[in-house]
Amino acid sequence: MYAYKIGISAEEHDQFVKNSSQTNLLQSSSWATVKDDWGNERIGFYKDEKLVATASILIRPLPLGMTMFYIPRGPVMDYLNQELVTFVLTSLKKLAKQKRALFIKFDPFILFQHHQIDQEAVQNPDAETIVRNLQTAGCEWVGRTTDMVENIQPRFQANIYAKDFSEANLSKKIRQSIRTAKNKGVQVRFGAHELLADFADLMKKTEDRKSIHLRGIDYYRKLLDAYPQQSYITLTTLNLKNRLADLEQELETAQKALANYPETVKPSKIDNTKKDIERLTDEINFLREEMKNGKETVALSGTLALEFGSTSENIYAGMDEHFRRYQAAIYTWFETANHAFERGNDWQNMGGVENDLSGGLYSFKSKFKPEIEEMIGEFNLPVSPLYKLSNLAYTIRKKLRSKRK
Repeated sequence: MYAYKIGISAEEHDQFVKNSSQTNLLQSSSWATVKDDWGNERIGFYKDEKLVATASILIRPLPLGMTMFYIPRGPVMDYLNQELVTFVLTSLKKLAKQKRALFIKFDPFILFQHHQIDQEAVQNPDAETIVRNLQTAGCEWVGRTTDMVENIQPRFQANIYAKDFSEANLSKKIRQSIRTAKNKGVQVRFGAHELLADFADLMKKTEDRKSIHLRGIDYYRKLLDAYPQQSYITLTTLNLKNRLADLEQELETAQKALANYPETVKPSKIDNTKKDIERLTDEINFLREEMKNGKETVALSGTLALEFGSTSENIYAGMDEHFRRYQAAIYTWFETANHAFERGNDWQNMGGVENDLSGGLYSFKSKFKPEIEEMIGEFNLPVSPLYKLSNLAYTIRKKLRSKRK
């Protein structure tokens, strides 16, 4: 016999999610503390007093005292069990009516297709059955949307798995980029609040470069506070003074070599040395100009990662495009993943990519040879007779907001 309980403990909820095959950050109880402009309820579903499903629900206040329920990457349950699916959704609908919700939106952590880079997609054999089970229980499937902005969470995400990840498995070009960063003196640091100011500054520069609106330092602090032992910032920096000293030494060596070449030296060697001198001079002038601002060390690139269970998610990433010659972004993402696996995580979500597997996000993230996982997408469970009108208004508002970004 099934029963449900509203307000289960964070510990009971989190342990169930961690032990499931649907472990994900957005169904951790701490995520609701990040989204504190929404209400929250945790509900557990039991069969013969054994917990068999959970949902951490975000509740958005709407005009006229109405609300909207959103269950990010949940509920967590066996979607092949039609009896359980029906009970969970019926119970959620009862709670939604009490909270004056117009509808419930959720996007289960269920794979639809698995895409390997340059390989044919592999279908999840259970995906279509799960869609039918949810439709039978009264849900409307939003479907396989084609644009990232059509969904709250990305439907396509790039995942790196610890068992497959190593520098040796990356392409020659990416390995060279990592070596370039190291050889140019780029340093990597891992930390938390002490790196927040530099990280927030990088995010602001990313906003300006892409003409988009992201978050501010208070939100990034909130993320770290919500996951005090399960979060870290990766920051790459460059000591301008040290790098300048190294370059000036290299330039002096190259100039002496050029001046002392015998007449028998090959012209190609002379040309190569001249090119080295030109390259070194260019970077020296660049660094001298930067040091006029009074900074000795500058932040080049950063990421902020959160963990839950044995999973890690790269939530935000920013860089200073002005220093792109140092290849810091690739180095930062590589070290972020490495650090995640050193901390015992099985996989790291690099975040969403374009649904057509093209564009800037896919182009950058595919360099790390991730597995592209297409999620099953969003479902709506109507609660109020005003559902269709309210969902239309929600869809229009979401499109307008995406155009303003």
